[in-house]
Amino acid sequence: MIPDSFDVLVVGAGPAGLMAAIAAARAGRRVGLCEQMPRAGMKLLSTGGGRCNLTNTAEPESFMAAFGRHGRFMEPALARLGSQGLRDFMAALGVPTIAPDGFHVYPASESAADVQHALLQESKRCGVVLLLDTKVDALRTENHTISGLETNRGFIGAHRVVLACGGRSYPKLGATGSGYALATQAGHTIMDPLPVLVPLDTREEWPGQCAGISLENVEAWIDAPRFRQAKLDGGLVFTHHGVSGPPILNLSRDVVPLLHRNGHVPIRISLLPGRTPTAWLELFAGWQHDQGRRTVARLLGELLPARLAEALTATAGADPAVCAAEFARPAREKLAELLSGCPLTITGAGDFDEAMVTRGGVSLREVDPHTLQSVITRGLFFAGEILDLDGPCGGYNLQWAFSSGWLAGNSPSP
Repeated sequence: MIPDSFDVLVVGAGPAGLMAAIAAARAGRRVGLCEQMPRAGMKLLSTGGGRCNLTNTAEPESFMAAFGRHGRFMEPALARLGSQGLRDFMAALGVPTIAPDGFHVYPASESAADVQHALLQESKRCGVVLLLDTKVDALRTENHTISGLETNRGFIGAHRVVLACGGRSYPKLGATGSGYALATQAGHTIMDPLPVLVPLDTREEWPGQCAGISLENVEAWIDAPRFRQAKLDGGLVFTHHGVSGPPILNLSRDVVPLLHRNGHVPIRISLLPGRTPTAWLELFAGWQHDQGRRTVARLLGELLPARLAEALTATAGADPAVCAAEFARPAREKLAELLSGCPLTITGAGDFDEAMVTRGGVSLREVDPHTLQSVITRGLFFAGEILDLDGPCGGYNLQWAFSSGWLAGNSPSP
């Protein structure tokens, strides 16, 4: 028998919602956790490729800076539950953590399922009532104050509601953007939701010819005055439609909004960072002098995967079979440019089915950062991706989900 009222109702049983429910229940409140899917924490299982990159070891200042101009909004939540606090919390639930590279933090088992199980067990131990297959249709308010939720199970009363419904990324796992409609009912402004941390599609066709090839370390940047100094490094993967990999996914946080405004975005990628065009031209001159009978593609293939070397040589305007002694100067200069700062034109990006996170959401101007309560509707709180705040790959977004859930669940009653 489901109670007809709770002290707190949390909408969304992802990482933010589970943490909010646990925090509220530990504070002695009667908590109901509404989840529209048949299972709780499904999106959590997909994080970090199933390894669950919970957080990272960045200091708070650099952590907030990674979220851009809105990052300072996170300060109260991080003060209540920062990276070490989250690691201690998980350890107390029987999930010790490791940081194999000194930065990215995972459960020691490297299994997202262990994190999901621990959170569900703790919520059960605390007395949280998990309401699966429960779709929330509307907020009910009286005099700008929450009084409960209209659901497919009927009305459930509560004087405190935490919207932790996520954004629109991974819709198959329950993130359908339904929370935006609920927030709008309460008078909130929704900043245009966009899919970010996604692969990028290129106008150029040669990257597709290299699909499946990966490079361990490149530098990527947007080729525009405001962005040229913000170079991102990491592994690159060529796809059938363009490029992916951590620096590309992180670059998409700025590329996708620019795409929506301009229709295309120029980027550059240094395929072997550290060498200038001049250094490449000097290397080519050495090839001509010392190894003139060998093909340019074969020589470049000693530094890069063979198929990529052939594609780059052809893109530079030379026959991949041309020998170094006959490598014409215009082609040498073009290849030097391709290697040191390969220009690509981004004309598309992955959609919400591919997005790891949503950019946009409930406007931060309408939420108190010290409690995460709405400044419009008393008793309404927000946590996680539903808010207009997103970070790069590497544990940033999960830490924010947990920290914001903890703050929203622990905030004093309205």
